[in-house]
Amino acid sequence: MQFFDGYGYHGTSFEQTYRCYPASFIEKPQIESGDKIIMPPSALDRLASLHIDYPMLFELRNDAAERVSHCGVLEFIAEEGMIYMPYWMMENMILQEGDFVRVKNVTLPKGTYVKLQPHTTDFLDISNPKAILETTLRNFSCLTTGDSIMVAYNNKKYYIDIVETKPSHAISIIETDCEVDFAPPLDYKEPEKPVVPVPLNKAPAQVQEDPAGKEPKFNPFTGVGRRLDGKPMQTQFAPASSSGSKDKQPDTSNGRAQPSAGSTSQTTARQSQGKLVFGSNVNRAPKDTQKEAPKDSKQEQSQKKEEPKFQPFTGKKYSLRG
Repeated sequence: MQFFDGYGYHGTSFEQTYRCYPASFIEKPQIESGDKIIMPPSALDRLASLHIDYPMLFELRNDAAERVSHCGVLEFIAEEGMIYMPYWMMENMILQEGDFVRVKNVTLPKGTYVKLQPHTTDFLDISNPKAILETTLRNFSCLTTGDSIMVAYNNKKYYIDIVETKPSHAISIIETDCEVDFAPPLDYKEPEKPVVPVPLNKAPAQVQEDPAGKEPKFNPFTGVGRRLDGKPMQTQFAPASSSGSKDKQPDTSNGRAQPSAGSTSQTTARQSQGKLVFGSNVNRAPKDTQKEAPKDSKQEQSQKKEEPKFQPFTGKKYSLRG
């Protein structure tokens, strides 16, 4: 630790507070493309007496904004109590002209990996951005995680964030092979996935399926019955059930309803299944139906009076001979 009393340095290491100014004050535009600063000659005298490691690397600290960065040194020609630094470094550390900054010598490990993230996609539009970056980094001595460096190319400035560095948060990139990786730019937007249109033929297919399920079921043996003799039907037939096992079909013979019960067990089993039975037992009517026969005949007679009698095989006769 050392202190500056206005006349010299005291201590075993170099650490001093200076007022910072941009490099344009001394007409040194070349330092804008790197990370090197210009220090006063007294700093060189002190550093030489400490026998520090080369290349000289320094830690810059802005206590007011709590920002820390690292840099190298280009020359020792500044006025006492002042340092000159690239303007992009002052922006990175939130420093104004004449602000105080602490400078301390440090030793940094050689970098093996660095991850960079451009601010805009314009940097990737350069024909060979890696070659431009390699050329620019030759003017840099070290990199610090969290810094935003500036790359000048074709009269345009590109800012790049230092996202990650290995093996430490601050590394030296002098005479070392360092792997460089790129993160997507800050303003990069992933292309939207195209929406797959729904085929129009699917919607009608669904509509066609619904009516198919609502179609009426087929009911056999339904409709209007007619007699050959022209007499009206006395009974109406109920529609057959689709299940066939629950509803029983009425048996008819000559237009009159017949009971479903038979004299044999086979006939009963058939009728319980809801099937039409054609046999001798169908014509056999129980006593109850025989008693009701006169009533039916009376009804038929009343209807005969009301309606004209149907006479088959009537009409004029013609001969083929003429």
